[in-house]
Amino acid sequence: MQQEAATAAEALEVWIDQDLCTGDGICVQYAPEVFELDIDGLAYVKNGRDELLQDKGAATPVPLPLLTDVVDSAKECPGECIHVRRVSDSAEVYGPDAG
Repeated sequence: MQQEAATAAEALEVWIDQDLCTGDGICVQYAPEVFELDIDGLAYVKNGRDELLQDKGAATPVPLPLLTDVVDSAKECPGECIHVRRVSDSAEVYGPDAG
């Protein structure tokens, strides 16, 4: 738990691998401020201006008040396609590639 507490103080960003996205929309249910399903049925992240980021590998900052919701979406995602990483060194802290 100490590692999670330390991580919460660091700047994090999240991105979605659309190649693995199943379109279940669980992420949107957890954090609609960060995730959105597009017309193609896949989930994408949104920037702070509520704009969909559709470029491959596009990341957006994780607002601290939504950290738990974003982490829960990564944990519950059936496609295992949500990646949360530290901005400082790009190390994945939540998601399928987290160490």
